[in-house]
Order: sequence, then C-alpha cells, then structure tokens
Amino acid sequence: ELEPPSVRRCANRCEFCFIEGLPRGLRKPLYVRDDDYRLSFAYGNFATLSNLKDRDVARILEYRLSPLYVSVHATPWEARKVLLNNPRVPNIVDQLTRLAAGGIQFHTQMVIVPGLNDRAVLDQSLADLWALGDAVLSVAVVPVGLTQFSHLYTGNPMDAAMTGALLDQLAPWAERGGAERGDPWVYGSDELYLLAGRPLPGPEHYGDYVQIENGVGAVTALRERVREGLDALPRLDGRRVGVVTGVSMGALMPELLDRIAERTGAALELIVVENSLFGPTTTTAGLLVGADIRRALAGRADLDLALIPAETINDHGVFLDDERFVALREELPMPVYP
Repeated sequence: ELEPPSVRRCANRCEFCFIEGLPRGLRKPLYVRDDDYRLSFAYGNFATLSNLKDRDVARILEYRLSPLYVSVHATPWEARKVLLNNPRVPNIVDQLTRLAAGGIQFHTQMVIVPGLNDRAVLDQSLADLWALGDAVLSVAVVPVGLTQFSHLYTGNPMDAAMTGALLDQLAPWAERGGAERGDPWVYGSDELYLLAGRPLPGPEHYGDYVQIENGVGAVTALRERVREGLDALPRLDGRRVGVVTGVSMGALMPELLDRIAERTGAALELIVVENSLFGPTTTTAGLLVGADIRRALAGRADLDLALIPAETINDHGVFLDDERFVALREELPMPVYP
C-alpha cells in the first residue's frame, strides 16, 4: 500500500500568519503550515506558489489542476518579498502568467497589511491581476487578522477609517468587473464591511459565493438561508433558546432572531461570547473555542436548548481547543445543537 504524499510545508515567515499566532494546546493539525498546490486544487487551500519547481508547473499543466487558490498578497516583487518575509520568492506575476497560458485559472486573495500592500501597492496588484484576464476568477481582499499571541506583526489592527478607505479603493475595480466581466471580480471580506460599519452587499453581489470560505459573503448567505427557510421552521411556542455567536455578529443577529422568533414563537436570547483564547481582536464566531462556549452556557438551566455556530467544530466534532462537542454537550444543563 502506498504512503500518502507528505504535505508541503510553508517556507515563508509572513508577519501576519495566523498559524504563527496560535497558542499551544489546540488541535494538532492546526499547526501545519501547508503551502501545497495539490491541496489548493483538491480542497481550496490557499497557497503562495513560492515553492513551485519547474516539474510542479509541468504537472499542474499536464493534469490541468484548475482552479488553484493563490495567496497573492501583492504582485510588486519587492513588496511580496517583504510580506512573505522571504527574499527568495519568485515573481508571482511571471508564475501566474505561465500557468494562465496553459489554461489554469485562479481564485486569489490578498491579506492587507497597512503600510505594506495597501494604497498604491494594492492598485498595482489589482491592475496586474486584471491584466491576466479570465484566468483570475476572483480576488478576495481581507484585513490582517491578529490574535493576542501574534508576535511577528508589530502593527495595529485595522480600524473603521482604514477599512472604509480600503472598500472605497476596491469600489471602482468592482464596478469595472461588473461592467466588463458580469461580476464584481474583487470582493471585500465581510469583516471589512463590519469593521467599517457599512451595510453588507445583497446576494446578487456575490453570485455563486466563490470565496465564502474566505469570509466573503458568509453573512449575506446566512441571511438568505434564514429568509428561505423561515416557512419550514416548526412552532416552538414558549421555548427558551440561547443562540451563541461571536462579537462581530452580535450587532447583526438581532434582526435575524426577531424574524425567527416571530415565525416560531420561541423566546430567543442572543448570547455574544468574547474570545478569551485568541483575545478581543478575534471576533469571528467560527473561532470560538469549547471553553468559551461552556462558560457562556454553564448554569443556564433556564434555557430549553442552545444553538452554537456550526463552524466552531470540525467534521470530527472537535473544537479548536481540542475539546469534543459530545463532552461539552454532556456537561451543559440543556440540549446543545450546532
């Protein structure tokens, strides 16, 4: 029996690397910093392509491994060297051009680090990607994400003014995409809109939600699922239901819960949980850990049931902090459902 191929590890030292900002004691696979074009094709993992050899390019072209998910971050070569903290990274424009000539397409992302790849560098990056034509299917732009354990990045997290300016910078490109391609092409992540205090676009903006796993359109998709599924919800008159979420969704959930309560008759209580493990700058519901959820629900025997974000557990029922959902459920005084 053949051994499965080993995962190619990342040789870069990006200042904003989320994995570098993980504390100890989490699920072991989380510490694997993969940078593997095979996982990019098979699972949608983003890869920098900085470790591609000529034989890898030949294999991608031969087997038509498309689309690939590529962490571009910046196309100007010197800026990308700084961002990836790797002076030996190849020229990403040359790499993408070569692959595109062979029919390979890409979904791309840029994690924006203020002062390094925003403003003029971002405009140049978007211009370079646009010049590749139909090969670049989409561009996701997300703000740098920091935890209280991040030690490589010494800058500040992005604030409302920064994220608002970034969305304004993306707008002309999205308009051009809509006019010339039929879709916005470049998408700001949900977090950009939430941090800027701006309304999220409607479902027509996101089309097939091609970058939803990257936090692009997830909130809008949730709103649509609620809208479409309301009529199928059962009556739960008088039932007391706790709904757990993270800080970033805390301001958006009441609108959805009001609609669900009206349809079901349930008494819904929003329980906003701060992330004590990663710190206050980590506000995404999907990064809540088992310990945080337990603290929020322990002693709440007044609830008939509780709902937690499904994305907090993996396919094996394990939270980020290596706690098992079945164990958590047994300890709490009410039924819990993801």
